Parts: sequence; C-alpha cells; structure tokens
Amino acid sequence: MYSPADMTLWQGRVDQDLEGDARRWHQCVTALSPGAGTPGIALLGVCCDCGVTRNLGRAGARNGPDAVRKALAGQAWHLQLPCYDAGNLFCPDDALEALQEEEADRVAQLLELGHFPLLLGGGHEIAWGGYLGLDRFQERRGESREIGIVNFDAHFDLRQAPAANSGTPFLQMAQECRQRQAPFRYFCLGVSEVANSRVLFRRAGALGAQWLLDEQLAPWDLEGAKQRLREFLAVCGALYLSIDLDVLPAAVAPGVSAPAARGVSLEVVEHLLGFIRSVAGSKLRLAVIAECNPDFDSDGRTARVAARLCHLLAR
Repeated sequence: MYSPADMTLWQGRVDQDLEGDARRWHQCVTALSPGAGTPGIALLGVCCDCGVTRNLGRAGARNGPDAVRKALAGQAWHLQLPCYDAGNLFCPDDALEALQEEEADRVAQLLELGHFPLLLGGGHEIAWGGYLGLDRFQERRGESREIGIVNFDAHFDLRQAPAANSGTPFLQMAQECRQRQAPFRYFCLGVSEVANSRVLFRRAGALGAQWLLDEQLAPWDLEGAKQRLREFLAVCGALYLSIDLDVLPAAVAPGVSAPAARGVSLEVVEHLLGFIRSVAGSKLRLAVIAECNPDFDSDGRTARVAARLCHLLAR
C-alpha cells in the first residue's frame, strides 16, 4: 500500500549560470528519510481513484501524483524551505477505507516531524484521510481540534452514500465533528449551482457550512469574499486546505473527473490562496491538491496547473 519515493521522476534540464542560482525542483527535492531532515515541505502522493469510480466519475486520477511530480521537476526553484518526496500510497482491491487509515497515519507522522504535508491526488476521497491525520495530530499534541476546512471545489462533496467515495469526504468530517460535539467549520469556494442538487444546498445549510458560488468569485469583486474568509479563519484552531482541480475552468484544467463549464479563474484561486496563507499563518497545517487525471489531460495542462499551485503553497 506504500511505496518510497521514486527519484527517477525528478528529471529535467540543468542550467549553467555563473551569475546565480539556476536550480530547478528536480535538483532540490530529496527523498524523505524517516526521522531525519530539517522540517520542510513533504509531498505525499495518494494514488487512488476508487472513490471516483464509486461516485460514477472518470477513472485515472490514481496516476495524478506522479504526473504532478513530473510537472514540478522542471520548475525553477524559489523555495526557502527544503522539499521532500514522501512517496506514494496505493489503494489495491478497492480497499479505500484501509487506505484512508494509512493516509491518516502518514500525515500525522509527517506533522510530528515538523513537516508541512502537501498531498497529491488522486480523487477527492483522499481529503478524508488527510483530515483524520491532522485531527489525530492535534489531539496528540493537546492542541485545538476545532479545525477549519477551506475547500476550493465546484462541489460540496457532502453526498450521502452507502460507502465512502469522492463525493462524501466533507460529510464524513461533519459526522466526525458531530460525534465529538465539535463545530463543523467548512467553507467551500467556487460551488457550481448546476453541479449541486437542492438537497446538497439544504444539507450544507443545515450543517452550518459556508460557501460562495463560482459566479460570486469574479476578479473585480473579491473584497466580500476576503472579509468572509477573514472572519472564518479567526475562529479556527487549525486550518485544513483542499483544492479540487475541478474548481477551475475546463480550458485550464481539462484533466479532472468532472470538468467545469464555468469554474473559477486561476487568477482568483491564486489570489485567494495568497490571502488565506497571509491571514492563517501558522494555522495552516496541511494542503491537498486532488483530482488530477492524466488520462484526460490535454498537453499536461492540469498537471502543470497543479504544479504551479504546489509552488504557491510551498514558497
């Protein structure tokens, strides 16, 4: 279920420039050694899309993590922290629940070592395992378990289903919060009205979730969104950030399970990510980039967008 880092993925051009640093990611990323290394960014791939197929979506996202790594490899290096490849988790025989438990353990271990886990998917079912890992880490440290969840997504992912899938992770989080009588703090950015049924909007409201529609996130009118985010982040003990690439327009991110007819522009997503990072500061403990599907990714556009978002989150 786990494979150590495959460093052969980290290849690219090598520039010779006597006037300064010309390194690229493939020259700087190293394999994570257990218990060793200066705290930094830890890339963990979750190679799973059985939750997508359970949700009747397009399979192929299991190959997303390595596609993102290949796109990252050639990017210019501008990071201050070290970056480690923490390997991949796999989901054999549709064993999603077991994978999510293993993912939670890995995430908690990375946090214990002082790293910032950056999870690469994989279908959005990986969101649940990441959340569990953060929650367990917070509990072990005796820190606030009132975790704020910000999700860039065209979908609420609050579906009810007989088994966990890519559409259920945030409902699973809500149910876990209810079991321990904790507030469910969830803010979904970029919700598509035509991609979510009335019952999902009602459920989101009943759970106390907050959201902004894709049509409410225009580049020229973001002050209201930033104020609501500022108020949301102020009451969170820790922050969990998830990006489902299907929040972006299909022309920008074609390689996803459910391409968006409209979506939220990459410029807006980047701007709000920067704002969230500046306001949240050290509260931001974990980030997930999900739904990269190379099987449908024309010219590798989605993988390159995911790599750019990794850079913005890591710098």
